[in-house]
Amino acid sequence: MFMIMTAQEIRRAYLEFLSDKQHKIIPRAQLVPKDDPTTLFTGSGMQPLLPYLLGQDHPNGSRLVDSQTCLRAQDIEEVGDNRHTTFFEMLGNWSLGDYFKQEQINWLWQFLTEVIGLDPKRIYVSCYSGSETEGIDKDKESAEIWSSIFSAAGIEAKQVEIGSCENGSKIGEQGGRIFFYEDKNWWSRSGSAKTMPDGEPGGPDTELFYLFPSVKHTSDYGEKCHVNCDCGRYIELGNCVFMEYLKQSRGFVKLPRRNVDYGGGLERIAAAAIDDPDVYSISLMRPIIDVIERLSNKSYATHTTAMRVITDHARAATFLAVDGVVPSNKEQGYVMRRLIRRAIRFAFELGIEQNFIEEVTNSVISIYKEDYPEVAEKHDQIIETLIKEEKIFRQTLRKGLKQIDRLGRSGTLSGQDIFTLYDTFGFPLELSVEEAFSRGLELHDDWRDEFNQSMAEQRERSHTASKGAFKGGLGGSGLIHKKYHTATHLLYKALRETLGDGVIQHGSNITEERLRFDFSYPKKLSPEQIKKIEDIVNMQISNDLKVSWAEYTTDKAINELGALGAFGDRYGDSVKVYSMTEEGANKPYSLEVCGGPHVDRTSELAEGGKRFKIIKEESSSSGIRRIRAVLV
Repeated sequence: MFMIMTAQEIRRAYLEFLSDKQHKIIPRAQLVPKDDPTTLFTGSGMQPLLPYLLGQDHPNGSRLVDSQTCLRAQDIEEVGDNRHTTFFEMLGNWSLGDYFKQEQINWLWQFLTEVIGLDPKRIYVSCYSGSETEGIDKDKESAEIWSSIFSAAGIEAKQVEIGSCENGSKIGEQGGRIFFYEDKNWWSRSGSAKTMPDGEPGGPDTELFYLFPSVKHTSDYGEKCHVNCDCGRYIELGNCVFMEYLKQSRGFVKLPRRNVDYGGGLERIAAAAIDDPDVYSISLMRPIIDVIERLSNKSYATHTTAMRVITDHARAATFLAVDGVVPSNKEQGYVMRRLIRRAIRFAFELGIEQNFIEEVTNSVISIYKEDYPEVAEKHDQIIETLIKEEKIFRQTLRKGLKQIDRLGRSGTLSGQDIFTLYDTFGFPLELSVEEAFSRGLELHDDWRDEFNQSMAEQRERSHTASKGAFKGGLGGSGLIHKKYHTATHLLYKALRETLGDGVIQHGSNITEERLRFDFSYPKKLSPEQIKKIEDIVNMQISNDLKVSWAEYTTDKAINELGALGAFGDRYGDSVKVYSMTEEGANKPYSLEVCGGPHVDRTSELAEGGKRFKIIKEESSSSGIRRIRAVLV
């Protein structure tokens, strides 16, 4: 008889299980990728390890394991059912040219059935059916390994050819245990084997599903149910990718080093462990729902969707704040703002008017602080960032909802109406559309074109109005520019020494008159903090640090050397890294990715008796502070 494990216990057991099999436990990567300009967020456990899957040697060896926090903003509209979340954890293990299918499949079965105690009779799997046109064989090897495992457990393992998911909804399970799919069981960054470009690696995968008999299939999801059906009767618990092929102009060839990439959703595995298809019932989420029930005096059973959305979005926003993101109107900050505001919107629907963000976020922090110490360390910063956004949006929300009711009296909304809500009342585009649908309002057929046209006209007006209003720019290569570039590096380091490592650069601007530096911090700096920052910078100027640079691969610069970079910057394969080092020191005082230009020694900033002076500290946007400083 197995003891039912919490999600936290499953996470620890998984890391221990693979550690006992000579896997090195590696820390999670941040939700904002440091070396992948193609995506806003870390969306899988594989993503931060892609360079090593493509051939680079990992400093921790050929066997790795972790639990990676992930965010998939594209799933935001799906949140509300029993299994979709934007934020989730992916349990992952990797073999970089080491073990392969036999070990991976058997270990996965062993962990799920012997460590966690899942019912073997409710486990079903899928394998790759092969591609005749691409010359890739059917993955009979994985299927035979599964057959042996099921046979040893006394389970009949009939193999069924499915092909496509569309065909699966027509033919159903047919009493099968092992199912063969085409594109669904092939992995590459660019999709199916047919669409892969030359030079792209990929391979077949085998996926594991858990059956929840209590969930009934309906025709809304197709005529018949199969393991890849969206009805929720089967939930995927993990995916083993066997990366062994390379696409070339003449077709596919075998990679010299075969890799294994396993990813399993912690939340889904935890739901299976408690035999509940609702992932929101697990120990990582139910305590948050308990807080929402108390604050709203309403039950989860009657307000399920709203409480699921709030719970998911609160977790996502909390970890974004942990990783230095602040609400804004661009990129990661925009997604964070949308998550917070959607959560507040649903809280408003539940009648929660006060103490919402603080209480819900404290619940999230309490859940994760033991396994992720950085969550506890940044408690105050997280709370302040999210509360500030809540205060801003609650006023916007009341005004916006009133305006939607007024503008929608005719039963329709135009693109111009939605632009007015956005431009005049600060109401986000997506929220206006959601509210229109929830109120049964129709949108004009060309509403998006109308909205875009209004936006274009507004940008043109703003551009005309600001033309010639500002002098200066991004800088030049003269001596004063070099001095201010160098001072900016010293300022960044001094800010982190004074305010903590949660400070992240969000932009800078150099002119001949001053430097400007934007950074993440939730509140106004005190006079004492400003003086301390000035003193640190001036001390490092007087220490006559030597300024030098070297070029490194981006991965080594950021992940191994720990060089700082500006938030949101996009880097190529290699970067220039500037270091500022005191004579005789073992390591540099400042190490930062930058294109330059800089002076040769920091003492040059003090020529003519000048000192570094902060002349203004102010808010730039929500959660972002701005410093202007000079050498005088």
